[in-house]
Amino acid sequence: MAERTATIASNAGLHARPAAVFAEAASHYEHLDITIAVEGEPQHDVVDAASMLSLMSLGAGHGERVVLRADGHGAEEALDQLAQILGTDHDTK
Repeated sequence: MAERTATIASNAGLHARPAAVFAEAASHYEHLDITIAVEGEPQHDVVDAASMLSLMSLGAGHGERVVLRADGHGAEEALDQLAQILGTDHDTK
């Protein structure tokens, strides 16, 4: 299983706009089961990375670290791209 840790760069955290951008990108990897959780939280608190509502329910704020996990062909590349999205401030214009 591939795993990446990323830091939320958007000033308001993983709220509507950044969550929508991230969920859309994660949904392009239909063949992978991609999960996300706030770093340090119990394993059962992981959510589907392609679900905007689930992402917002994490309550991940600016500067918080999250853990992405995926298994399957292309998982490493997918997580690299998704971590890059989280590391971008989507609140700037």
